[in-house]
Amino acid sequence: MGRKAAPTIIAAKLTIWARFARHRDTRPLLQAPRWHAISLDSVYRVPITHRTRIMTDIERYLRAATRDNTRRSYQAAIEHFETHWGGFLPATAESIARYLADHADQHAVSTLRQRLAALSQWHVAQGFPDPTKAPLVRQVLRGIRTLHPTPPKQAAPLLLQHLQTAVTCFEEEARHAREHHDLAALRRARRDSALLLLGFWRGFRGDELARLRIEHIQAEAGVGITLFLPRSKGDREALGVQHRTPALKALCPVTAYLQWLEVAGIAHGPVFRKLDRWGNLGDSALNSNSLVGLLRRMLERAGVPAALYTGHSLRRGFATWATANGWELKSLMSYVGWKDAKSALRYIDSAQRFGELAVLPAGQTQRLIP
Repeated sequence: MGRKAAPTIIAAKLTIWARFARHRDTRPLLQAPRWHAISLDSVYRVPITHRTRIMTDIERYLRAATRDNTRRSYQAAIEHFETHWGGFLPATAESIARYLADHADQHAVSTLRQRLAALSQWHVAQGFPDPTKAPLVRQVLRGIRTLHPTPPKQAAPLLLQHLQTAVTCFEEEARHAREHHDLAALRRARRDSALLLLGFWRGFRGDELARLRIEHIQAEAGVGITLFLPRSKGDREALGVQHRTPALKALCPVTAYLQWLEVAGIAHGPVFRKLDRWGNLGDSALNSNSLVGLLRRMLERAGVPAALYTGHSLRRGFATWATANGWELKSLMSYVGWKDAKSALRYIDSAQRFGELAVLPAGQTQRLIP
């Protein structure tokens, strides 16, 4: 009789659980994931009219804790694992090892590492054990690195002579635009010149240029410029970073920035914005993902070969120029914001380390500003 009653008891328990599940909006059944700032219990103790606001605030702060580019890349990695490959979450170490093996000859090791980081973050955020730290996964990744070696891909450094060529072209465009009262062409020339010079002399990434805001910048002609970035990739504690750059005798980023603000007529908000064909400014900042295409179009307009240049070319160009002109590695790291020497060395053109003995191609020497 006990055996016959067992299915009935199980069915009754499932029915009770289903009733609770239908009412989970009014009574918390599960603990909040470990990454939540407060527990669901505290949320449900407040009136229902305030719950939406509290949860919205939590989601807003959670989003602010992660860079937009990181969040997008992690989301794409999770979708690839689930949708494209057919994996299940939470995953096991064995399934992740199979996933790596199936894509070993299709993706670079750096891409596979980024996928592992996304899977690791998902498991930790949801309160599950992290299978990516299992010895099996680490051994498989080490084997992939051994059997599928690939040279690291690096952006070509923007050469100083190419920077000079582009800025000279933009200055000529600005002069011509003033003579013909062409506001659209004048704004475009001034914006592009400021973007190139600030990006190069500060060694900024594309996303850092896109996040610059006028209210966070102080500039004085002939003196220098101070820029504050509330968030950056190397600022893990999100404390904000302040950068300073002096005024220069030539190719001056301070002058270019002030000239851009003058013709743009803006006093707050994003520094670099989209311009339509009539010279109208958008309200929002340039999308960081569009800066590579914009940079190449700018350089092509000036007659500079731009196919090899990317959003990191400005940063790598400055690092290469600084090293060629005697900057110590420690000073360079402090100026750009690198936390370790390994990161800095990836941006420095190794050919420059041979000094005067290096046989550089004609016209490729990074020269001091006249």
